[in-house]
Amino acid sequence: MKVIVQKFGGTSVSSKERRALVIEKVLSAIKDGFSPVVVVSAMGRKGDPYATDTLLSLIDIDFKNHNLQASDLLMGCGEIISTVIMSNDLNKKSIDAVPLLGGQAGIITDNEFNNASVLRVDANNLIKILKSGKIPVVAGFQGLSEDGFLTTLGRGGSDVTASLLGSALNAERVEIYTDVDGIMTADPRVVKDAALIEEISYTEVFQFADQGAKVIHPRAVEIAARANIPLVVKNTLNNCVGTLINNIGNTNNTNVIDGITQIDNRTQIKFSTKVNKDNINYPDILDILAENNISIDLINVFPEENIFTIDKKDFKKFDAISKSLNLNYTYEEDCSKISLIGSRMAGKPGVMAKIIKILRNEKINVLQTADSHETIWCLVKTNLASSAINALHSELCSCK
Repeated sequence: MKVIVQKFGGTSVSSKERRALVIEKVLSAIKDGFSPVVVVSAMGRKGDPYATDTLLSLIDIDFKNHNLQASDLLMGCGEIISTVIMSNDLNKKSIDAVPLLGGQAGIITDNEFNNASVLRVDANNLIKILKSGKIPVVAGFQGLSEDGFLTTLGRGGSDVTASLLGSALNAERVEIYTDVDGIMTADPRVVKDAALIEEISYTEVFQFADQGAKVIHPRAVEIAARANIPLVVKNTLNNCVGTLINNIGNTNNTNVIDGITQIDNRTQIKFSTKVNKDNINYPDILDILAENNISIDLINVFPEENIFTIDKKDFKKFDAISKSLNLNYTYEEDCSKISLIGSRMAGKPGVMAKIIKILRNEKINVLQTADSHETIWCLVKTNLASSAINALHSELCSCK
């Protein structure tokens, strides 16, 4: 039995016409000799009747925040509705489909409602269904706690469900269907000549997902990488080849940079050592922020100053903490973090210099940089981010 997991996002199951395209993908897998396991998200996006955010709008924010168990139960309804409707449509095409909750598919979690961690996956129920010749249609984004409560796996968790089931079933591959052709060299809404990346490694795509690309969930990539199961990101609306994600990537690609992503709403913070040297709290500022659940990024620690970025939504909280500790800082708001990703940049001299030169030629001031083996980050003002990405993409990401 050759198992394939096919996950369809909310836009893919949002209408009768689009679900017909989903059925074509399932039938194609069956024709090719696979036993498909279908994973579905809630139908549509905010504003659509059964979308997750629409369901959440039915309850008070205070109730949602103080009763996470109840909000999980409500959020799980969207995927449950999708499983039944998708099963109904499959059955009308003579495909015997069985709708399942995440827990019925064997996903067992802890009690961390709204962002549960998976303890184990028991695939026995799925295997029985597959061996009977039926197609399991699984509610993504959800599991079942050990004491029987419905839990959710965090936003975007349907991708995680697909990878979990693919790993547990030792699937031939996991297909992630969405409304884009695959992983692109840049956001096509920003860069008109952004190209499809046909092959990429787990480590590279993890960086894409972690640094702002919304095509696939980083945890889904991590799970697939551990099990060495290929992921394929495809478009439900066409027959594009999509992006294959595996452990080697495209060995024929000679570009140093594979792609560029962007994260907005960053605020740059600067603490001067000279100004704060007599404050006993200053040496512990990074620990203090961590204790208050403020995530920091692009961290540069120098003898004269500490520089880092935070999310715009955390600024008021950060400011209150700093004032309570009599710490002085300066800041730059409306910033964007640009990430240039490529596995071939490690050990290659001159990459950062070329990036800075490209941006300088565009008269774009770089506020801060950082780098790792596969990623270089540049912080710029948000109003210049689009120009920066287009210039960098034109020089560094020509598709080969």
